[in-house]
Amino acid sequence: MTGSCGPPEAVAKALDALGTGAYLVDERGSIVAVNTHGAQLLGRPASDLVGQDAHDLMHRNKCGEPVPRAQCRMRESILAGRTEQGGDEWFERGDGTLLPVAWLVTPCDIGMRPSATLVLFHSAGHSRQPAQRSPAGGRMSELERLALLAETTTLLTSTLDIHEALRRLIDLVLPRVADWAVIDLIRERDEVHRFAVAHAEGGTVIFREDLQGPMPPVPQESPLPLSRALRGVASSFAGPETYQGSPDSGIAVEQQHLFEVTGMHSAVMVPLRSLHEVLGALTLGRADQPEPFTGSEVALLEDIARRASFALENARLYQRQRTVAETMQRHLLPTLPRTPGRDMTARYLPAPDASQVGGDWYDAFTLADGATALAIGDVVGHDLDAAAGMAQLRNMLRAYALSEQKPPSKIVQWLDQATEDIAEVSLATLVFARMRENDTGGCELSWTNAGHPPPLLVTRDGVTRFLTEGHGVLLGVTPDQPRPDATVELPPGATLLLYTDGLIESPGHALDEGLERLRRHAASLAHRPLEPFTDQLLARARPPDNDDDVALLAVRYVPGSPPCGKRRRR
Repeated sequence: MTGSCGPPEAVAKALDALGTGAYLVDERGSIVAVNTHGAQLLGRPASDLVGQDAHDLMHRNKCGEPVPRAQCRMRESILAGRTEQGGDEWFERGDGTLLPVAWLVTPCDIGMRPSATLVLFHSAGHSRQPAQRSPAGGRMSELERLALLAETTTLLTSTLDIHEALRRLIDLVLPRVADWAVIDLIRERDEVHRFAVAHAEGGTVIFREDLQGPMPPVPQESPLPLSRALRGVASSFAGPETYQGSPDSGIAVEQQHLFEVTGMHSAVMVPLRSLHEVLGALTLGRADQPEPFTGSEVALLEDIARRASFALENARLYQRQRTVAETMQRHLLPTLPRTPGRDMTARYLPAPDASQVGGDWYDAFTLADGATALAIGDVVGHDLDAAAGMAQLRNMLRAYALSEQKPPSKIVQWLDQATEDIAEVSLATLVFARMRENDTGGCELSWTNAGHPPPLLVTRDGVTRFLTEGHGVLLGVTPDQPRPDATVELPPGATLLLYTDGLIESPGHALDEGLERLRRHAASLAHRPLEPFTDQLLARARPPDNDDDVALLAVRYVPGSPPCGKRRRR
């Protein structure tokens, strides 16, 4: 199983919820985190434990002698990634005394490391023979229950993707607790969706897509188990006999079919309920495993459901915040003008962590003299302040550019000076350009660059050139320093690309690599129409490990009448 449970402090806090001593070790056997109860049992502060090799520090025989590494069952289980338990180990405490322990180890991936193992232990008054792990479907020992609950907390709270959390939940309970798992979710407007019907077969989990999909509404008065669970009333046992009578609702009809197809002879239906709402229901059933569910197992499943509900609520809140953030960002971006003489398109892709609104932006508008203004920028930060600063910067740039027919360098210099007192922007990068018809009837681009990645010019024959001229410092550094301008004539059919750094930057790779990747893909796509050119360029050039948002403005010069931002004659 995979997942991420965060930094050691967060892991230790999660482990404190367990009612026994617990610590995590990495793939080398070094302690990653320990809970408070474990540190107390070992008579050592957590600071003396974290980072130490658990075997070398603590594992002893009954005489207090170090256990040879090749003979230590606990270490062997950790290195092999197996879930095992035993009671023939002694731990050396901080004061040198020996603590006889009963223990259980189980794999627990914490994401930041290749693998990790959770060790649960408690004081034992005497040594005993090693205990074997209960077979799937058998009665679980107390340590196994604790291990399952620990894994539930660790794995489900380490993702903010709802579907991933639910898939992890299914992997946790199959086949340890049941051989069938069904998850029903309540969506907006109280619609019920059967998210998953999964069956453990030969060590793998098979999803029955034919049994998944939309469900009838929840009846408000039905006493049947799933209806009660989806109303958040209570957990209930169920079997095929439960739904043998005349169905009282559409959901009961679906349940009849479910029991017939799966062959479940015993099932438990548990509400997935947060503090604020009912999220759905978890059904666990047994068909291959002969034992029916017991009352003690229902209590375990309710505990699992509570932990799962907490994780699902967090994921739903995150998803809502993500949607709001992305919607806000998109509404702040402009509609591109329709201008004869060229095609124009733009794209904005939010960062994977889109709960943090980015400061990437683009703009294009027609100036008073008939030229077209083009801008691309990035405000430092990834939060609502960055988005607000981006909106202020864009509006101020428009105001200066529309009111004053000045070169791009002068407009940006005024903008830089104004941001000190008006806009809530600390640092920002920007390319501001003007496209207009020159005296020879061609299309001329003049621009200035304030610390931004250079625009890319691509001819229709695939010849590329980064426009590195006109480069100055980013906004917010030296507002009074004069800025340079640069000018180039665009050949017919050429495409100008203005983009933000999310398209070229990648952790662990040089910026030149990203620029070269962008250049080569743009050249190979030069013959494509502008819309597919832009879509394919984003798909191919954007780094797969990109963690930033991307804005892209593409303009293709198509000679026509009038060409490229024709000037008004006076």
